Amino acid sequence: MLNVPSQSFPAAGSQQRVAPTGQSRNKVALKPGHSLLDWIRLTKSGRDLTGLRGRLIEVTEEELKKHNTRNDCWTCIRGMVYNVSAYMDFHPGGEEELMRAAGIDSTELFDQVHRWVNYESMLKECLVGRMAVKPSPALQGSVSSFDNYSTLLLILIYLFSCCPVLIVQTSHTVGKVQVCLHKSVKDKWMKVGQPLEHHDTFIQCKDRELFYRECVLVSKSDVTHDTQVLCLQLPPGSHMQVPVGRHVYLKTSLQGTDVVKPYTPVDQSLIPSSQSSAEMGSDLNLMIKLYPDGLLTSHLASLPIGSSLSVGGPEGSFSTRILHDVTHLYMLAAGTGFTPMARLIRLALQDLTSIRKTKLMFFNRQERDILWCSQLDELCTKEERFDVEYVLSEPTDSWKGRRGRIDACMLQNFLERPEKAKCLVCVCGPAKFTELAVQLVRQLDFSEEEIHIFQG
Repeated sequence: MLNVPSQSFPAAGSQQRVAPTGQSRNKVALKPGHSLLDWIRLTKSGRDLTGLRGRLIEVTEEELKKHNTRNDCWTCIRGMVYNVSAYMDFHPGGEEELMRAAGIDSTELFDQVHRWVNYESMLKECLVGRMAVKPSPALQGSVSSFDNYSTLLLILIYLFSCCPVLIVQTSHTVGKVQVCLHKSVKDKWMKVGQPLEHHDTFIQCKDRELFYRECVLVSKSDVTHDTQVLCLQLPPGSHMQVPVGRHVYLKTSLQGTDVVKPYTPVDQSLIPSSQSSAEMGSDLNLMIKLYPDGLLTSHLASLPIGSSLSVGGPEGSFSTRILHDVTHLYMLAAGTGFTPMARLIRLALQDLTSIRKTKLMFFNRQERDILWCSQLDELCTKEERFDVEYVLSEPTDSWKGRRGRIDACMLQNFLERPEKAKCLVCVCGPAKFTELAVQLVRQLDFSEEEIHIFQG
């Protein structure tokens, strides 16, 4: 599976994101002839990328350690060993970043950057073989308690879980999942039975591979001249509850190779309704900017209604718990960095009465690029707790709003800190915007706990 770089939504810890220390890890400019499509062509050329002429071998830990140089680089991901020497010049993060995985089990390092990438598809022609070690046992304890209640017709199973993604019938405030099973025979069970082999453990989220569901494209609606909302219908009987601030992954096969990219779901409308903002049902709405030369987005632009797309996740680091005692919520968004802010705005205005003020500063090139502009303006009129300021870098002469790019003076006036206020500043946008925005917010004496960077 190929990691398609995204300007507005880099993966967590990737070279396109602001590092925890505030130091950015810049994307490396690839040499001519080393693009995404070039790598696809190379893997299909018949060239021996492993050096083993098609043989698969069992690799010991000692053998793996020997292959740790630029021209002889092996690495292990989840028990499978790959020769990534040929991929060095194709890696968006550059040689230095990839060499961190040389000669070692890089599973944890890989997961920190882009766990969602289907490396089996992307590196299938680089497969050396399997590690000659036993896999670690599944970690236990992700579910804190279990109970059941039986009647003549039904057995109700309750799982009290710390997992943020709850399905079936849920109570997300207490982490409760209710599973209702209809009995084939009308009788009261005296016991549940014996668990099947290997069915008596729980695997933590970070140790699971992404599960993809086959969804159907049911509609497209224009938001701006180059952005659409795609509505995807989940499989029959499926229900996905994507927590606010989390994202999903779109996957499709192009030229015989799986391509994947993260997107943050939005609600059907920004204007709060009687339905809770936390409730999402059998449909997913994804706001996607369509790039004419984008490998995935150009495909999505021409995709007919009724087509299938694989959706994986959800994932992400944002938790609504950080909003518990927040009184002033500030959002700095550029371009499609607005998407995680959309549901956050609804949540703050509809469900969190403790938040006295919610403010969005929205950066775009031109007025026609502003996403959901009319809805944002309408929300300002209806909600006294909400304000929005637009900033354009390439405005027309008739534009009466703010002009330019993000700077300290602009933020100093925007980020008010009333006495005894608890503030949170959320940032999302292209890498350079995010890096500068966070730097400026820190200069205004906001602590790390008062800043959240939306990232994959």
